[in-house]
Amino acid sequence: MNYLFKLLLIEDDVSLFDEIQDRLSQWSFDVAGIHDFSHVMEEFISVKPDLVIIDIQLPKFDGFHWCRMIRSHSNVPIIFLSSRDHPTDMVMSMQMGADDFIQKPFHFEVLIAKIQAILRRTYNYNTEPVSLRTWCGAALDFESNTISNEAGSIELTKNESFILQLLIDQKNKIVSRDELMNRLWDDKRFISDNTLTVNVNRLRKRLDELELGQYIQTKVGQGYMALDEAKI
Repeated sequence: MNYLFKLLLIEDDVSLFDEIQDRLSQWSFDVAGIHDFSHVMEEFISVKPDLVIIDIQLPKFDGFHWCRMIRSHSNVPIIFLSSRDHPTDMVMSMQMGADDFIQKPFHFEVLIAKIQAILRRTYNYNTEPVSLRTWCGAALDFESNTISNEAGSIELTKNESFILQLLIDQKNKIVSRDELMNRLWDDKRFISDNTLTVNVNRLRKRLDELELGQYIQTKVGQGYMALDEAKI
C-alpha cells in the first residue's frame, strides 16, 4: 500500500489503538504506536510522524507533558483524543500548541475529517485522492475496489465499483441508464439493456451486506441515484 502520511498514535488502550490503526490504514495512513511510554520522545524522533494523535491519560507522564516535549522540538500537528471533557483540559491543550481536541467516544468520520483538514492546512496537500472517498459513513477505495464500514468490508467487481463511483460522483442526482451504459461499455450496440440492470442489482445486493443497499435507488424509466445518508 502507498501510504499518504505517517501518524503517531500515543494511546495506551490496546483495543482502541488497534481499532483506530485499522480504520486509518483503510485511508492509506501509516499509523505507528508507542512501545515504551517512558521513552515517548525517542520513539517520536524515530517515527518522524506527519501528525500526532495523543491521549491525556497515559502511563508515566500525561499527554500534556508529551505535548510540551514535542512542541519544544517540532511544529508537527497534534490532536488530543481524550475522554476528559472539562473545558480546562481543552483550553490547556490548545495553549500548549495542539491543533484540535476530540472527546471520546467519537465518530470515526469526525476523526478522519479533522485529520484531513489539518493535513491540508499544514502541508497544502489534497488528502483525499479521487480513488479514496467517503459515502454514508463508509470508506471507499476505488483503486482496490473495496468498501468498508462498521459492518465489515467487501470487494466489488470492476463494473460494480465503476457504477458506484459514477453514482456517487453525482449523488442525489439521477444518472441515466444511457450515461451509465456509455461510460461502462464503449460500444453498447452489443450490450443488452438488461445487462446494466443485472450489474446494478448485483451491486445493491453486495452493498446490502454493509447495510448500504438502500442508498442506491432505481428511478423507473430514468436511471439510478446514490443518496446521502441524510436523504433516507
